[in-house]
Amino acid sequence: MEIPFTKMHGLGNNYIYIDLFKFTIAEEQLSGLAKSVSDVYTGIGSDGVILIQPSDAADVGMRIFNKDGSEGQSCGNGLRCVAKYAYENGIIQREKFQIETRANTVKAEVNVEAGLVQEVTINMGEPILRRQAIPMMGEDAPQVVAEPFTVGDEKLDVTAVSMGNPHAVFFVNSIDTTPLYELGPVIEKDQRFPDGVNVEFIEVISPRELNFQVWERGSGVTQACGTGACASVVAAVLNGSVQRNEDITVHLAGGDLIIKWDDKGSVWMTGGADVIATGTYFLADNI
Repeated sequence: MEIPFTKMHGLGNNYIYIDLFKFTIAEEQLSGLAKSVSDVYTGIGSDGVILIQPSDAADVGMRIFNKDGSEGQSCGNGLRCVAKYAYENGIIQREKFQIETRANTVKAEVNVEAGLVQEVTINMGEPILRRQAIPMMGEDAPQVVAEPFTVGDEKLDVTAVSMGNPHAVFFVNSIDTTPLYELGPVIEKDQRFPDGVNVEFIEVISPRELNFQVWERGSGVTQACGTGACASVVAAVLNGSVQRNEDITVHLAGGDLIIKWDDKGSVWMTGGADVIATGTYFLADNI
C-alpha cells in the first residue's frame, strides 16, 4: 500500500502525519503502521504516527500512535503540527479553530506570515490533578504533590498531573546528572500508574525558567513533549517554584516552549512547528 505522508516536528519531537481528508487506512493496520514507519532502520524513523482526520466535534481531529504501536491520548507538539498542517493545506481557513484529540478538544491559534504558520498557541485546557483521575494508585486525594516515591534504591518525590495523558514530575538539582535512561522506562511501567506514565525530570532555574527532560510513554526519550512541559509548569506551581498566570519558559532538548497556567484554570502552550519532508511510504501487505 502506498501512503502519502508529511514528516513534521515540534522542537524535535517528530511524527509521520497522514492526512485522512485525502486518504483512508483500515483501523486494524494503524498500530502496525506506527511500528513499521517509526523504525529508523527499516522505516522512515519517527516518534510515531499522527492521523489528521475529519471530526464531528471540532474543525479537525487527530489520533496519535506511538512508535511501539500503542495509541496516545494527546500530544502538545503534535497539536501544533496539526494546526500548522491544517491551516497551510486549506483544511482550515481561519486563524482560530478547534482540534479534537482522544483526551479532549482544544483551541488553537496560528500566527501567520506570508501564508505560512510561524508559531502556534494551544489552550490545552485544565490539568487533571485528582489521583484516581490521573490515574495513580493509592488512596484518592485532590492532588499528588511532592509525594515520596521510591524506585529501587532511589528515593524521589513525585508530583502527578494529567494533561489528557498522565505525567510523573520529579524535581532535581540538575538534569545533567539525572539517570533518565535508567529510571524512565522503570517509572513508565510502574504499577502505581495503571495506564503507564510519562516521566519528567525538572530543574528550576528561576521563577520564570525550567530545564526539562522526558521519557515518553510508548516512545522513550524524545527531544520534546508539549503536554509534559505543561504538566511540569503545573507541578512547579503546585510546589511553589513558579507562579500562576505568568509565562514560564521551559527549556527542552529540542528548544523552548512558553507555558502559562492562567487564573481561570487553563494551561496555554506556545511554540513552533516545522515540516521536514513529504513523500510516499510503502506499507508491506502483511502489516
